[in-house]
Amino acid sequence: MTKRTIYVAYTGGTIGMQKTAQGFAPVAGFLTNCVKSMPEFYYDDMPDFVIHEYSPLMDSSDMAPTDWQRLANDIKANYDKYDGFVILHGTDTMAFTASALSFMLQGLSKPVIVTGSQIPLGQLRSDGQTNLLNSLYIAANYPIAEVCLFFNNKLFRGNRTTKAHADGFGAFASPNFPLLLEAGIKIRVKAGKIATDDSKKLEVATISPQPIGVVTLYPGITTDVIRNLLQQPVKALIILTYGVGNAPQNTSLLKVLSEASARGIILVNLTQCLQGKVNMKGYATGHALEAAGVISGSDMTTEAALAKLHYLLSTSLTPNEIRTAMQQNLVGELSED
Repeated sequence: MTKRTIYVAYTGGTIGMQKTAQGFAPVAGFLTNCVKSMPEFYYDDMPDFVIHEYSPLMDSSDMAPTDWQRLANDIKANYDKYDGFVILHGTDTMAFTASALSFMLQGLSKPVIVTGSQIPLGQLRSDGQTNLLNSLYIAANYPIAEVCLFFNNKLFRGNRTTKAHADGFGAFASPNFPLLLEAGIKIRVKAGKIATDDSKKLEVATISPQPIGVVTLYPGITTDVIRNLLQQPVKALIILTYGVGNAPQNTSLLKVLSEASARGIILVNLTQCLQGKVNMKGYATGHALEAAGVISGSDMTTEAALAKLHYLLSTSLTPNEIRTAMQQNLVGELSED
């Protein structure tokens, strides 16, 4: 049986960093050489793989929508040559990239797994070896045809993830959606579905950077703060509200939101809580937001909502059409009632 071949796109991040006089930094060629020195990657049960190092290598804090596009286009260009794809990425914005790619890579019939590490691959006790080994193995032998994120022996749906721990090995959580797969002593498929249909054609959506605001409500926040965030050229505002979607019943605030909505600005209500969903009909405060033109983001992560807005605002849809699409489950990013 022919071995499967996996394409590894190394964008940068902790996994390939080397100790320098200025601290840990990504160094060209270092990750590839590290992997070559580790026999575990070349066991008979492992797939063949090719590592493509991006130039320059990036800290994920510097990632922007243009980099999401570069990644999506890279996968498209190599799509017919490989059986699956692994993206090595810094953890800080990994969930944003995984979310964005889930909207951009349309018609996937092959796995795309985003991973990285909290300790560089060349350092003692690195989690990078386990994360990369498992990602390669799972991409080849348990091909779940969606954009996934693998970390700490868990395979998540990419657009359901958020970084939940700054310096622990369990860096990511999926608060509102179960694991796709768990790699324990045995690999157990959970909510994931193994791909069987490879006849679909991959299409890549083009996105352009969009002016989107994000604000976290807090006791005493003033209307002026919100008003300033809604100035031109902002096209959308994600409002992180209390509980199930509540905000102060402040007449001036509701007026500002209503006027912004009338101007075509998309206002999305997400909960500050890690788990659960927005229910704007549960309390009068949420109902007042709805009346002002604010739409529910359901149980989307902030990362998924932001990526979805970038994607939708890059289309020719009208503001009302975008509001409708934001409340629909397009690629598994939100739970339907």
